Amino acid sequence: MRTELAMYEPIKSTDDGDQWREKKDIESASSLQISSHHHPYFPSDKERLVSLDVFRGLTVALMILVDDVGGIFPAINHSPWDGVTLADFVMPFFLFIVGVSLAFAYKNLSCKYAATRKALLRSFKLLSLGLFLQGGFIHGLNSFTYGIDIEKIRVMGILQRIAIAYLVAALCEIWFKGNHNVTSELSMIKKYKFHWVVAFVITTTYLFMLYGLYVPDWEYQISTTFLNVKVKCGVRGNTGPGCNAVGMLDRMLLGIHHLYRKPVYARTKQCSIYSPHNGPLPPGAPSWCQAPFDPEGLLSSLMATVTCLVGLHYGHIIIHFKDHKRRLNQWILRSFCLLMLGLALDLFGMHLNKPLYTLSYVCVTAGASGFLFSTIYLMVDVYGYKRASLVLQWMGIHALPIYVLIACNLVFLIIHGFYWKKPINNLLHLIGIGK
Repeated sequence: MRTELAMYEPIKSTDDGDQWREKKDIESASSLQISSHHHPYFPSDKERLVSLDVFRGLTVALMILVDDVGGIFPAINHSPWDGVTLADFVMPFFLFIVGVSLAFAYKNLSCKYAATRKALLRSFKLLSLGLFLQGGFIHGLNSFTYGIDIEKIRVMGILQRIAIAYLVAALCEIWFKGNHNVTSELSMIKKYKFHWVVAFVITTTYLFMLYGLYVPDWEYQISTTFLNVKVKCGVRGNTGPGCNAVGMLDRMLLGIHHLYRKPVYARTKQCSIYSPHNGPLPPGAPSWCQAPFDPEGLLSSLMATVTCLVGLHYGHIIIHFKDHKRRLNQWILRSFCLLMLGLALDLFGMHLNKPLYTLSYVCVTAGASGFLFSTIYLMVDVYGYKRASLVLQWMGIHALPIYVLIACNLVFLIIHGFYWKKPINNLLHLIGIGK
């Protein structure tokens, strides 16, 4: 895999001047992509928004940190259910960056149909990559085997969620964008009013399903003992681990055998005597403690597209307003409003919850994304502190390869495959990785 995440070359256009044509497809999922190197809006290093690369690189570094250290320090590991920790900001940060990048990618369009085909193809490629990396084909650092029963492959995952959010936001930017010029904040809202209609419809649909759908009793089989366990529900509007509509829809539409088999709620006090770490079941543990649940499920991934649309809006501010102060004022105001709205929703009972991707979680994490992006933009692109962020910038430019090789353990699996006489005599085992 090449290290460049997206490569473009200019082509002549009779309409709006130079347009840009994509040379490399899958990596240009780099704004979903997790990167915008050589983006259409950034034809040279001098013009590229360095702060976006730095933000992406910081998010990659944060992802590696929480993956490797989160098991030791629960304070930065994913929250077992309600509430948020440092790890719970990684996915929204990526989705926010996807949205910002898309504003540049589709700034000028020569053909909407061609752009739509490319967006569909990129999404499909990213979905396929996600299935390979997180579907169960790779068996982990301690195993020299690979392969997955198609009847048990995990369908959803991190890259699949990004692909869905990217596709929805890209189609909005391609087809639902007004033609009039932007001269003020109000005119910008009018230009992209249908984006907000899409976000409203998605949010309303999500809330209706989460709080309105009836969740009946259901069964699952424990993979280790092959015992069938019944979970009693018969409720509406429940947002607990066992009887929520998000999990029910995944079981109905994807099938329970295609869900993630190590749910985060296994670390709750109800399911682990060592909570917030994994551990044996306590006496009287609920029946759902060992049930599969996908933290990147269908309904929650649909709601995750709203984070991407928020990032797209922040990108529009860059496109249409060139003054640093004006950009920062708009970003900070919107970030503050989102953060306050999310905290208010949490206070009134709609808890912050990453597995369900609740509206309060969307607002708080989008607001935090906006504040962090504003800070990085101020330090890097306004004040020019770029040398201190060169490592993060490099990581942001090469984010997708880093994710595939490091976060998905491919580089460790390759090293693990070389050993002396016995598989246990390998470099990783010597330094304490993969025991």
